[in-house]
Amino acid sequence: MTNPLPYPLLSYARRTVVVTGAATGMGAETVALLLESGAEVYALDIAEVTTSVTSAQHVDLGDPASIDGVLDGLPPRIDALMHCAGIPGGTRFNPRTVVRVNFLGLRHLTEAVFDRMGDDASITSIASIAGGGWPSHQRELSELLATNDFAAADAWLDGRDDLVGDGYSFSKECVQFWTMWRSTSAIRSGVRVNAICPGVTDTKIMVDFRQAMGDAAIDMTADAGIGRLASPAEMAPAMLFLGHHQAASYVNGVNLDIDGGFMAALTTGQVDFSKYDLGG
Repeated sequence: MTNPLPYPLLSYARRTVVVTGAATGMGAETVALLLESGAEVYALDIAEVTTSVTSAQHVDLGDPASIDGVLDGLPPRIDALMHCAGIPGGTRFNPRTVVRVNFLGLRHLTEAVFDRMGDDASITSIASIAGGGWPSHQRELSELLATNDFAAADAWLDGRDDLVGDGYSFSKECVQFWTMWRSTSAIRSGVRVNAICPGVTDTKIMVDFRQAMGDAAIDMTADAGIGRLASPAEMAPAMLFLGHHQAASYVNGVNLDIDGGFMAALTTGQVDFSKYDLGG
């Protein structure tokens, strides 16, 4: 007879979870799994959340005043904070807005509610394999993280247009680096900090990525691994795993690639770039 698990696998019964970007895509899939797992879900999004969660509030993560305006509606104890909100670069949004939403707002909300988290709590973010270039910008990222608040961080971006680019890759570098940086201090309060780094995932903003990057780059990233785009539903289970107080109790400071093997192929020199017209 197989020994039973020491806990219900990925149960979130009696756990209170705050999810940003809860209305669509990976956020919506994460919320659905959390609800199935028994969590009380407090949803935040700029779009309407139609799922039957405990509470849903409208928030613009690019605006610190908007973030501060929803804090009173969040629970006094937060067991898990899951950052799923994000916008693309290179199309509809200017680069500063992309960084504000994808990173500055993420950090601002985290620090605003951090004192509501304690032993066995977790913070899990959706970064991206697009943020894998952070080692080349470690000095700059350290300077950015040394800023005290949203306004100071936003001001630090002034005059750094070349570093920021279209905002997307840099913002995800920020999330990856911050995940490692904040995990060291957060764990002293019993809070683990991790992130997932999806590869190309077929959400409603895939049209933006194809416009910004080109079909060839998207197809190459998919083909070099499993050979297809991921679905949002394939990302949500990892969010629940990393956020789980028992299943991932010793996992901290991790940026988990979920890319069908693309980074493995790239790192080991097995991506045939000649097959794709990458525009020079």
